[in-house]
Amino acid sequence: MHNSTLCYITRGNDVLMLHRVKKKNDVNRDKWIGIGGKFEGDETPDECLLREAKEETGLTLTAWRCRGVVTFLTNGPWDGEYMYLFTADGFEGTLKECDEGDLQWVSREFLSRLPQWEGDRIFLELLWQDAPFFLLKLRYEGEKLAEAVLNGKKIR
Repeated sequence: MHNSTLCYITRGNDVLMLHRVKKKNDVNRDKWIGIGGKFEGDETPDECLLREAKEETGLTLTAWRCRGVVTFLTNGPWDGEYMYLFTADGFEGTLKECDEGDLQWVSREFLSRLPQWEGDRIFLELLWQDAPFFLLKLRYEGEKLAEAVLNGKKIR
């Protein structure tokens, strides 16, 4: 199991999304996801968040909060992970090209029509509902969501 961050940067009703189309052998290939990545060295969740945001977008986050922890379990070739889920609504700087995919501001309503992981739809809904801090377990079999457990209660 490794640790990672995922962040949804918002601007009004729009969300900055990363369309993963540039990396070879990318587990997220063609999906629309937030920005983030794996911890490096002794990084804390917020240090990883700020580094990844700067690396992937060129933006410096000035206001963010941790919204929950998502545990990913899989029977596939990928390791499980603990993902610290953030939203950010304050930033400065200029958006830059990302070497992992194409960055695009997308309205929340349109976002649900784009290719995403099934589990992402669950935690995005929680974020948009401004749910209190949550723990979510997502177990995948290949690319199919086999189980979802929210705060200890099975929801799928």
